[in-house]
Amino acid sequence: MGVWGCTAISKVIKRKPRQTFNLLENGELPAKKVGGRWVASRAKLEKLFQIEVAA
Repeated sequence: MGVWGCTAISKVIKRKPRQTFNLLENGELPAKKVGGRWVASRAKLEKLFQIEVAA
């Protein structure tokens, strides 16, 4: 399932929208820009942040 928009993505990864935007722009999150909006897979985001917490 896709998560659309920087604000929605920031809620999933529990970061501030500005920090999330910077992560997106720098290519540090598994997301793409579609029609001017960011879209990311909820499963990929959750997996990425589970790994970071475990490390």
